[in-house]
Amino acid sequence: MPIERIPLGGQNAFGPTYHAAAKTLHWLTAVAVLGLLGVGLWMTGLQVSLLKLQVYNWHKWIGVAVLVLTALRLLWRWRNPPPPLPDAVARWERALAPAGHRALLLLLLAMPLSGWLMSSAAGISVIWFGMLPLPDLVSRDTALFEALRTAHFWLSRALIVVVVLHVAAVFHHDVIRHDGIFRRMWLTRRA
Repeated sequence: MPIERIPLGGQNAFGPTYHAAAKTLHWLTAVAVLGLLGVGLWMTGLQVSLLKLQVYNWHKWIGVAVLVLTALRLLWRWRNPPPPLPDAVARWERALAPAGHRALLLLLLAMPLSGWLMSSAAGISVIWFGMLPLPDLVSRDTALFEALRTAHFWLSRALIVVVVLHVAAVFHHDVIRHDGIFRRMWLTRRA
């Protein structure tokens, strides 16, 4: 028996909006990812110290949180499709939007997984928020660690590009076109 998928969001002046759960998962992920990218760019230049160790731990912990949030987002989205795009959205934008969202979600899975794998290959177990030991995904392996470090670096750059494109699209729709795309994901009903 097929699963009935009904958009559960509300309504605003521009049409259907996302459900509060989807909005919450989106904005928690957005804040965490922006923080992780900023801290990730900063922390690599730190001198070896207790601060660097603490920052790296927090980076890993929030990275795993992003992995969990992204898995929850995918589960939510599987059961609850996004609201339809407004009629004002051009055909080429309708074609590109799903590809952009898939790329973003794929990177939100790949980045934390590559970091977790990198930590495992370095022989450093991740203990989530200092309380929950996570399994090492691979054995200690210096060559694998270096390959994963390179992969994590390039995935971070790809994520930065996709996030910038995502924000540019939001700016285009909200500031230039005024078509309500951004307001579908805003936290309040009145946007």
